[in-house]
Amino acid sequence: MSLKFGLITLLCLTVVALETCTAERVRYDNYRVYKVQATDRQGLEVLKQMEDTDIALRFLDGVHKIERAINVVVPPNKVADFLPILTNNKITYSLLEANLQNAIDKDYAQLASRATTDRWTAYQTLNSNYNWLITLPSLYPGVVTLIEGGKSYEKRSILGVKISYQNALKQKPGIFLEAGIHAREWIAPATATYIINELLTSTNTEIRELAESYELYIIPHANPDGYAYTHTTDRMWRKTRQPYGTCVGADPNRNWDAYWNTVGASSNPCSETYAGRAANSEIEVKSLSNYITSLKDKIQLYISFHSFSQYLLYPNGHTSELPDNVKHYQQVYNATVKAISQRYETVYTGGNIYDAIYPAAGSSVDFAYTKLGIRMAFCFELRPNGSFNGNGMELPAEQIKPTAEELVDGLLAMVAEVKSLGYFELINGEEVEFL
Repeated sequence: MSLKFGLITLLCLTVVALETCTAERVRYDNYRVYKVQATDRQGLEVLKQMEDTDIALRFLDGVHKIERAINVVVPPNKVADFLPILTNNKITYSLLEANLQNAIDKDYAQLASRATTDRWTAYQTLNSNYNWLITLPSLYPGVVTLIEGGKSYEKRSILGVKISYQNALKQKPGIFLEAGIHAREWIAPATATYIINELLTSTNTEIRELAESYELYIIPHANPDGYAYTHTTDRMWRKTRQPYGTCVGADPNRNWDAYWNTVGASSNPCSETYAGRAANSEIEVKSLSNYITSLKDKIQLYISFHSFSQYLLYPNGHTSELPDNVKHYQQVYNATVKAISQRYETVYTGGNIYDAIYPAAGSSVDFAYTKLGIRMAFCFELRPNGSFNGNGMELPAEQIKPTAEELVDGLLAMVAEVKSLGYFELINGEEVEFL
């Protein structure tokens, strides 16, 4: 639904109150980060068991394949138990970080302390991003509409914008971009807001054509409670904030009503990949999926932003069975990763979610593709190319703009390729004349 400016202002006041009621931040002094790799099936099963039952360990990657690198955060009091288990089960390991708190301190030092004209030189708080979004309709009247994709558990608005320039088209093709569903992946909302700004301010001919030829719906914070919590309390938080007994939160990208909890998710509420008690149990997912469903016939391209690993992924996540239009997916994939590499020589790899990264049922991309019939649905796993590089969970702030710039290049190529394949040509059964 679109929202009037006054209502959004009230919603944002709620955000301010929630964001400023901070608790003491969780500390990770002398927590270690190890890269581990199972060399056989037995070792893999051991890692799976630890991931699902040992709540003291924090797995930053899913455990699904032999020889795949997995990053694990280990408390100091668990190291003496953890390492012998690895050795006894032929699981190789290397130490990436001896004191996680040092890296987290670097991340918090990169938070914007005040408003600046260039918002992409530091990581912004939720409140900062929402206040910026609220200004856009008055700055770009008739072009920007504030939208609300639903509510969060803590009653925050899932705020976004619709960008639609007036032109001769009866109805323009639709693109939906969702970011920030995993709380600690700060680069995803930063990239989404950069794209919004480029669509509104850039004089580049290709960007202008993209902005003016499509209706773009962009939600920078699909998990606002979690994002705010990473700033105020726990930098490593991934999930939502709804309590489940003694544990809190579910993985909102395992909670969508698309082959829910069939693979690549956990039934343990303390797990990082807890799928929730049922599909759509997380109000963020239920309300956002309802909003996207209301746009079903208007959206031909769905994009989700995550980090890390520099992957471009497409369906399916719940099965290794490839989509029936996989050749088209591969064509769009090739054009997109080539375009991303041109500016900074950044290498993206990927493929179908299940095989390229890990099985993951209940994701937004699978929901868009399998349940809504949006034939082109992608997930970008943004920089860095490993989850932990000595700078915390996210990138140094000086890499925000390069990451976003190359993603704009990739987005332009993706949209052009999707258009060339004809996916934008039918809207509500009617042919559309393109500019």
